[in-house]
Amino acid sequence: MRPTPRKALAARVLAVAALAAFCLPGTPAAAAPRTAPAAAAACTPAQVVANGGFESGTSPWTQSSTSVITSRSGQTAHGGSSFAWLDGVGSTHTDTLSQSVTIPSGCDSASLTFWLHIDTSETTSSTAYDKLTAKIGGTTLATYSNLDKASGYGLKTFDVSAFAGQTVTLSFTGAEDYSLQTSFVLDDIALNTSGDTAPPADSARTPAAPAYTVSLSSNTAGTVWTGHESATFTNASATPLGEVYLRLWDNYHGSCSAPPITVTNVTGGTAGTLSVACTALKITLPSPLAQGQSTTIGFDLGITVPSGADRFGHDGAFSFIGNALPVLAVKDAAGWHLDPYTNNGESFYSLAADFKVTLDHPTGLLVPATGTSVDTPGSSGRTVTTATASKVRDFAWAAGPFSKISGTSPAGTAVNVYSVSGISSSSAQSMLTTAKSAVDAHAARFGAYPYGELDAVIDNNFWFGGMEYPGFVLDLVSTTALTHEIAHQWFYGIVGDDEYTSPWLDESFTDYATDLAQNKTGSGCWNNVSWASSAEKITNSMAYWDAHSSRYSTVVYGYGKCALHDLRRLIGDTAMAKLLKDYAAAHWYGVSTTAEFKAAAQAATSTDLTSFWSTHRIDG
Repeated sequence: MRPTPRKALAARVLAVAALAAFCLPGTPAAAAPRTAPAAAAACTPAQVVANGGFESGTSPWTQSSTSVITSRSGQTAHGGSSFAWLDGVGSTHTDTLSQSVTIPSGCDSASLTFWLHIDTSETTSSTAYDKLTAKIGGTTLATYSNLDKASGYGLKTFDVSAFAGQTVTLSFTGAEDYSLQTSFVLDDIALNTSGDTAPPADSARTPAAPAYTVSLSSNTAGTVWTGHESATFTNASATPLGEVYLRLWDNYHGSCSAPPITVTNVTGGTAGTLSVACTALKITLPSPLAQGQSTTIGFDLGITVPSGADRFGHDGAFSFIGNALPVLAVKDAAGWHLDPYTNNGESFYSLAADFKVTLDHPTGLLVPATGTSVDTPGSSGRTVTTATASKVRDFAWAAGPFSKISGTSPAGTAVNVYSVSGISSSSAQSMLTTAKSAVDAHAARFGAYPYGELDAVIDNNFWFGGMEYPGFVLDLVSTTALTHEIAHQWFYGIVGDDEYTSPWLDESFTDYATDLAQNKTGSGCWNNVSWASSAEKITNSMAYWDAHSSRYSTVVYGYGKCALHDLRRLIGDTAMAKLLKDYAAAHWYGVSTTAEFKAAAQAATSTDLTSFWSTHRIDG
């Protein structure tokens, strides 16, 4: 969260300006070299379709005519302004669109996605007169026809892992018969590869492989949501699991007598009493789960959004609903993690999970959310937004009469910017441009963005700068802040960590990534450095920073990213870039620790880093 801590904005700006003048504390002298193997990753996640949103002209696509890739009137893009329009002529006609793609070897997963809209003048409900065929290599993935017409775009997904290590042609062929047009409109085509289809196995952390199913309905204003949630999970530990805890984080924003988050009618276990200032709820299972066994708990859920432009709050007609869904606490070798909520940063620690969230709301409210969303008509005057997200650590959404603009990054990520009233169209467009640039810059360094679309919700009344959730960020109109929050998609989102115990693992790394994306080298990073005490370290926990809140930003954001710049200068730009990309791949959807990062860094260089860690106060 927040590229600067939770302070008055003017004070944060001054702090950032001061940090910009810092320089080195003195590069530690190299100790005796030792030989260590370089870290290697079997698969570097990548997105291999070029210009999948058709926003960069026609290259490298091959099209049957110059009118296939277009922005002409008559159809609209899923994102941005351009799209591929096959057929729609109303006479015997064939259009083709193709691109050669190389799917890297060593990757466990390769997934092709594209958005397809079909409209037709055909009236039949039984005969497929006009057809679109999607192929990869010589394999037909699917055939669509006039019978598949729909009012909007639909997301199509195919597993193409079998083509790993091959260069193949991705092609679309649309064929019309002699009368009555059918238009096949394609946009935002992507082919993502990744090293693991599931988080790395880790018997020390449980409950594992959570899957949440949620169905909620809102009031007219979108400030009250009621419904049901279920959570399915597996015990990964050799120790039987007799209970679980739900984190009700947003009860921090209310009181125990009137909590904003209510859980009732629990099934699959017995609810205890709320603890940790009513942010933790123990649920005792009917019988202990042995290692490898799974079960499901369910409960009715109520969410009341308080007033205030916050990560959980409403700013007039606009509601921001972060950390509102109860998620399972983590038990690891240290026991259950039931840390208190912090308003200075984050306390959140959760394992990668699958979410399917159905949100029934008034049609006048737009509802950006984590994951990929599809809207369908609900009851009179209402819309049902169904959002699905795979391998994410949390789920957030917003609701309100937002202004929305969309585009596609050059690498193929669909980006949406939702603005509250008062945000100018030029500011919104600037944030869209920033988001498209940032998501591609980070993806090139750390691995392809895996969450489908990316939603940015913009409100200049946010007092905290910005807040990150998987596929969804809250932000001010700020190029630096938005670049920072989008970097959190990798550091905390993909490469997870215990944010209460080790906030530097996401904030320092994210600020470093922001510097790289903005072509900042961190030169002069440590000028006028001053440690407050011998107890102050980059790797201190939020318990320490809550007690020393004025130092949190300076040390975790500022000194932390400067330490990473120093590490880059010490081991070299190429080695540092490889270290971070390999480290992300090795921890893709997993959990990072300081000890693991230090070990990976040491493996990336022949220089003994012992004195480096000591000088930079990086313990663990």
